[in-house]
Amino acid sequence: MKNVLAFWTVSLIPIAMAQPTRPVRAPNESPASIPRPKSVTPQTYSATLVRDGGVRFGAACGFCHGKDAAGGESGPDLTRSELVSKDFRGDKLAPMIREGRTSAGMPSFKNLGEADMNAIVAFLHSQMDTFAEAKGGRRTVDPSDLATGNAEAGRAYFNGPGNCASCHSPTGDLAGIGTRLKGLNLMRRMLYPGGPPGSGDTAKAKATIQLKSGETVAGPLVAEDDFTVSIRDAAGARQTYQRSAAAKVTVDDPLSAHFDQLGKYTDADMHNVYAYLESLK
Repeated sequence: MKNVLAFWTVSLIPIAMAQPTRPVRAPNESPASIPRPKSVTPQTYSATLVRDGGVRFGAACGFCHGKDAAGGESGPDLTRSELVSKDFRGDKLAPMIREGRTSAGMPSFKNLGEADMNAIVAFLHSQMDTFAEAKGGRRTVDPSDLATGNAEAGRAYFNGPGNCASCHSPTGDLAGIGTRLKGLNLMRRMLYPGGPPGSGDTAKAKATIQLKSGETVAGPLVAEDDFTVSIRDAAGARQTYQRSAAAKVTVDDPLSAHFDQLGKYTDADMHNVYAYLESLK
């Protein structure tokens, strides 16, 4: 995992589900090539039940976990989940799904009917066993994939060339961040703390627009491009102004330093800072 990590964008909290203990891999072996787990207890489900489960899972869980259960925007790959592997016909999955894990971002599904629950369980086991026949193919990122840096070197960069210490403190805003965020979510927060440029997640940025008419307007920045600037007015409504109608546009974005830093990081810097942040328990 090198430069490609810098292009991960969405800063979301992962939906937690226990992951299996992986065998030790050879130094030259990719983490994604490690064999997938299978259901510990072989289980057989009808094709109709599996198909129905796929539809229900896709509608309720697909956004986070992917429609094929192999990982999505914020949820882990359930085809590699230890909980799914050890489950027998819903004895472990059903209670967890119904209760949820709200502290980790997973809602509860207390009103999920028995038929729907059985179908989802069947789908998950079918997906796990189907994917287990494949070699590699993992599209998610585990914390171990990112653990290639040196924490001491990261601390030196944080306090020195990176100039991170001018805004952040390991005993202040970053205290315990290595416990609160893990793996890719920690890397995302480090690279894009408020969302990537152009994502619209610029609530902390403010724009001041001096129009050629002499009027000056200002407000929280919603979006900007080469042609327009959009802000929220005092009533909360979105207002868009053409840059051609403005004499001057000033954007005050406290997160801009992070975006500027993306062009300065080397691979080693990025992973070293990640290792340092991970050490802040």
